[in-house]
Amino acid sequence: MNTLNNFFKDTLIYGMATVLPRLMNFLLVPLLTVTLENEDYSDNTVFYVYAAFFNVLLTYGMETAFFRFFSKHQEKEKVFSTAFISLTFTTVAFIVCVYLNSAFLAQWVNLKQDYFNLLIAVIGLDTLVVIPFAYLRATGKPIKFSVIKILNIALYVGLNYFFLWFIPQTNWSLGFLDYSHDLVTYVFIANLVASLFTLLLLSPYFFKTKWQFDTRIFKQLIQYGWPIMVAGLAYVINENFDKWLIPQLLNKDINGAYAACYKIAVFMTIFIQGFRLGAEPFFFNHAAQKNAKQTYAVIMKYFVILGSLMLVFVCVYLHLFKRLIVRDDSYWIAINIVPVVLLANLFLGIYFNLAYWYKLTDKTRYGMYFSVLGAGITILLNYSLIPVIGFMGGAYATLAAYAIMVVISYLYGRKYYHIPYDLTNILIYLGLGIGFSFASFYIFNSDLYIGSLLLFLFLGIIYIKERKFIAQFL
Repeated sequence: MNTLNNFFKDTLIYGMATVLPRLMNFLLVPLLTVTLENEDYSDNTVFYVYAAFFNVLLTYGMETAFFRFFSKHQEKEKVFSTAFISLTFTTVAFIVCVYLNSAFLAQWVNLKQDYFNLLIAVIGLDTLVVIPFAYLRATGKPIKFSVIKILNIALYVGLNYFFLWFIPQTNWSLGFLDYSHDLVTYVFIANLVASLFTLLLLSPYFFKTKWQFDTRIFKQLIQYGWPIMVAGLAYVINENFDKWLIPQLLNKDINGAYAACYKIAVFMTIFIQGFRLGAEPFFFNHAAQKNAKQTYAVIMKYFVILGSLMLVFVCVYLHLFKRLIVRDDSYWIAINIVPVVLLANLFLGIYFNLAYWYKLTDKTRYGMYFSVLGAGITILLNYSLIPVIGFMGGAYATLAAYAIMVVISYLYGRKYYHIPYDLTNILIYLGLGIGFSFASFYIFNSDLYIGSLLLFLFLGIIYIKERKFIAQFL
């Protein structure tokens, strides 16, 4: 029980470092959905789809490889300088080559020239600080790491409110700002300023060690990092392919509504991210204990319980959340995707929980295989479903991809690292959570009385079945 208490404490501590920046970024959704037209919000979404893709491509797994070799290598300074020089060189080369062909490339990715130039500048700055950020984590400086991350997002959010709310409200004139059109540009400018500010804060770490490039270490980093890059690209496809494809198969207005309503699922995303940050060091540190597998099984069960409870809670009060978060009712045409996306994210969290079997057995290539499979399913189903059933096809494609990844990972995990999951109760809680949430939203049209009754019924079932564990844990 003490082990589980420590796990939940670690998850809470790590989770707060993630939750706070995400919540601050979440504050932008009401602002952007009020000030931007659906088409502009779609452009904003596509901008960050490309940013996510290029961030993975430009770091090519070097961040995780750095952690792996910095912790065990005696020549730590060489690991740092080699990784930093590698990313700096490739990033600068990428920016130069892209800017020389920016007109063609902007047209090819269907972005305005100004948007594309800002995109390249932002991802270039963000890539340059990857290794300094990793160095802070590897050397045990979580406070400094968190403070800089929070300052970055605070500046980004603050500038958005300054550009899109404060200046229009106060009629304060800035000669270089034209508010007659294209407001989304200022969202990207805010990101560029925040990224440049972060680079300046981390610039002392560029000169922390003697610059030396070790070819042997570089080969080790690349060999370890490239499968992670492939898995990362697959993950970006799973998360973003629908938001890239919908403008092409349907239109930008629908994509703007789809992307805005998709944001409501951030509650589940924050829960999963906090869990991951706490779970990863815990799972590795306790792998050698005799009861490790039993502990992992208990954690999975209560992860599903909490995730299912959150699914029901958000679905029951979804019509309240949409008024608080997505305030322009023109975006509400896509609100039906939210329960599906929430469930998809819950399956993603279950997959992350299952995934430790291949990390603990050093069979990390399976993570790449599963991610690529999920990406293939995502692409196939998006192209198949969206033309037939519209934007709901994107949500169902994401759900199907993550559900299949869960099943396959579970089956392979039983073979290579069997964990005695309480499968019966896990399926009961998951089934009840899905049934109550979908009944509340789709059948009873989010009737608050019926939905609240279902929520309290679910809580009662959890308490009756788990009261001994809850009392012991408390």
